[in-house]
Amino acid sequence: MLPSDKKRKRLIKVSAKTNPHYGKYPDEMNVNDLLNNGFINLDKPSGPTSHQVDAWVKEILEIEKVGHGGTLDPRATGVLPIALGEATRALQVLLLAGKEYVGVMKLHKNVEKNRIIEVCNSFVGEIYQIPPLRSAVKRVRRKRQIYYFEIIQIKGTDVLFRVGCEAGTYIRTLCVSIGKKLRCSAHLAELRRTRVGNIAEEDSVTLQDVKDAYIFWKEEEDETEIRSKILPMRRVLDHLPKIVIRDSAADALCHGANLAIPGIVEIDTDIKKGDLAAVLTMKDEGVALATVLMSTEQIIQKDSGICATLERVLMNKGTYPSIWKKS
Repeated sequence: MLPSDKKRKRLIKVSAKTNPHYGKYPDEMNVNDLLNNGFINLDKPSGPTSHQVDAWVKEILEIEKVGHGGTLDPRATGVLPIALGEATRALQVLLLAGKEYVGVMKLHKNVEKNRIIEVCNSFVGEIYQIPPLRSAVKRVRRKRQIYYFEIIQIKGTDVLFRVGCEAGTYIRTLCVSIGKKLRCSAHLAELRRTRVGNIAEEDSVTLQDVKDAYIFWKEEEDETEIRSKILPMRRVLDHLPKIVIRDSAADALCHGANLAIPGIVEIDTDIKKGDLAAVLTMKDEGVALATVLMSTEQIIQKDSGICATLERVLMNKGTYPSIWKKS
């Protein structure tokens, strides 16, 4: 499993209601809201760099700010999360989501099938890698987690595989390492990213899909297509544990305050001290990212105290009233 596959339940700490005059449920966001605070699950084509895709999305949607989560090599295809406008604040959380790839590894000579499977299985767990020469990061030895490595098919020297791994894992380097252990050498021939956490290829859209939907909205004033291509920023937070807060606590967090227990309405199970959690409003809007200082059980049992320290504000100030100032 990827880390994002962990199932959690939602516990209610107190009963509360949300004010309909402030904030918006994700389904109520209009197209301009989405263009300023949404994301696209883009199916990247082979050829362009991830940064070139960013530039094309900016041009298509006529917006100034775009960012992607997890760079793909130019020849690689598949899931490339593209954040729009203020949603770029949330991209860092995808580093915790885990990623899945399907690829073709080319062996440089024939190897017995069971031996290939045995060696590939030996790479599940913690591995160490040095980024390749052409990478954009410092070339130092670093530890990464391989969650699973499944052989789908072996045909001659071609090995079709599926791998789930920690963000920052170099699949090209992984194939070279497998080749060395097999004593035959190997390289990555093809690569497609199929998942980034809960963002999956089945729900991805192409650049042409996005362009057609945008033009249809502009010329026909029909939001149907573009609303299916641009999703609320909240979806980027799907893999994180969640803490739901009162309306009265939202603006305090937007101004940098840490999260106190009296502001909490609901909380997910299995949260541990040190976990990064997504703080949401009762309308399911992302307010902030916070490092939790207590377990779920402690937060449920206690009535006071600071339970999470702020890491990143996602919501604009003034979205909810500043009730905290009056008190």
